[in-house]
Amino acid sequence: MSAVELLRIEILDETGIFQARRVGRSVAAEMGFAAQDQVRIGTALSEVGRDLLNGAGSLAVVFSWDPGVLLIEIRCRADGELPSEGLVAAGRLMDTATSAAADDRTLIRLTKRLQGSVWPLTPTGLAEITARLSALTPVSTLEELRRQNEELVQTLEDLQRRGEELVLLNSELAETNQGVMALYSQLSTEMEETNRGVVALYAELDETSAQLREASKAKNRFWTNISHELRSPLNSIIGLVRLLTGTGGDPLTEEQAHQIHLIENSGTTLLSLVNELLDLAKTESSRLDPQPTMVDLGGMLAQLRALLRPLDGGGDVALIVDPVPLSELYTDEVMLTRILRNLLANGLRFTSAGEVRLTVRRAGDQVEFRVRDTGIGIPQDQQERVFEEFYQVPGTIQIGRAGTGLGLPYARRMTVLLGGELELTSVPGTGTTVVVRLPLVTEDPVGGVARLGHILVVDDDADFRQSLRPLLTGLADRITDVADGPAALAVVAADPPDLILLDLRLPSMDGLEVMESLEQLGGNAIVVIVTAADLDRPPRSSGAVVDKSRLTRARLIEAIRHAHGR
Repeated sequence: MSAVELLRIEILDETGIFQARRVGRSVAAEMGFAAQDQVRIGTALSEVGRDLLNGAGSLAVVFSWDPGVLLIEIRCRADGELPSEGLVAAGRLMDTATSAAADDRTLIRLTKRLQGSVWPLTPTGLAEITARLSALTPVSTLEELRRQNEELVQTLEDLQRRGEELVLLNSELAETNQGVMALYSQLSTEMEETNRGVVALYAELDETSAQLREASKAKNRFWTNISHELRSPLNSIIGLVRLLTGTGGDPLTEEQAHQIHLIENSGTTLLSLVNELLDLAKTESSRLDPQPTMVDLGGMLAQLRALLRPLDGGGDVALIVDPVPLSELYTDEVMLTRILRNLLANGLRFTSAGEVRLTVRRAGDQVEFRVRDTGIGIPQDQQERVFEEFYQVPGTIQIGRAGTGLGLPYARRMTVLLGGELELTSVPGTGTTVVVRLPLVTEDPVGGVARLGHILVVDDDADFRQSLRPLLTGLADRITDVADGPAALAVVAADPPDLILLDLRLPSMDGLEVMESLEQLGGNAIVVIVTAADLDRPPRSSGAVVDKSRLTRARLIEAIRHAHGR
């Protein structure tokens, strides 16, 4: 929308300057400007008009309205250069004040924007405004001077009031500053006390850490000694018992045979307890690493069935192993055997009649081992506690069926080390079902990937870094893991890896920044992103992306193959 003309006036002498000032205020008032802006507009018009009138003789002033902006144009004929003091003063009072010259004419443009909402100018409203402005009657010079004096007095009163408000504000600020300084002093004192407490706490933590290190060393020495001091005599006892009960020995009375059988059972139980304790200690200290190979499932389960047959109750309890739907599985045979042996032995121990059944089936990208018995079951409130070391369900000791309390915790930890999960469900009086799910890998994945010299794992989650190591078994000569980007770059500079498994969400320096720094360092390392973040496609410099929540050895191997291909 173009500007709409509101009014035209002509200034011929000093009296016209006063009239122009009055008209400027009136136009501003009609268009909705505040009182102070009205004074600014009138003053700017009078300052410019006075300068121009001295050199031009007469002036034409046009007031126009461009929605939201009041436009004042002053036209005159000028001989020579006009004074600029008035234009400078107007520039401080208005939003813009510009001058343009063409031939012997000069055009001054003054603009002032209306703050707030734009006044809606309709044709009817325009006509009413124009009529009121045209009806303005001339006033005397004294009357205009009186009006200017009133504005000056009002301005002085406003300045005095603001000065008083400023003095009051300064007083309040001084009081506030005193309060802030007092609070700062109090906080500084409390901070110093807190710092002293933190320093003391750190000293205590250092001392506790030293004690824990000593305790850890003592525990390691204990496990080392117990391995020799307990296993050796227990094996000797079991061997002597078998000599006494074997062929070629002197005949034993029924009571003697019974007593020796008790000795054998006790020795076997103690040896099993020692072995489980040692294996648990190894899993806790991360010294028990899976060694996956191709496992003949049918042969392994047949040997396990033969080993546990003497425990099946002699006919009251049937140990059943269903046909296996897959012939081979890539996993740690020793660990898997121990897991299933513990689960089956538990089922046989707590089942007096019925069956203990082992079923193996495919479940998507996992293989599922399900051990179900028809035994006494476990109450709902005890089903999570059975995974605590040495915990025994109340009532099992009285009926003579209590074990060591280590079988299920041991089986769960072994399952986690193999990259799987173990779940237990049970109904008292009906039986218990334990399900072990492991990654379904039916061929040696290492056979499809060249063995790497060095793999670097970069993740701020220590538990995840530890759980990732079993999945990398056999893929590299050495594995290094770090918790952040700077440590990763230091490892890359000192010992360049062949493969980097990189999380994107890292402290201080995220994964994308790490990749940018890796590009600057150069090198031939393949980067596979292992993250929980949702990525449609890998960043340009990465080889592949693996979802951390669905990470298996098979997926990791496939990602490495894909990265090699890229």
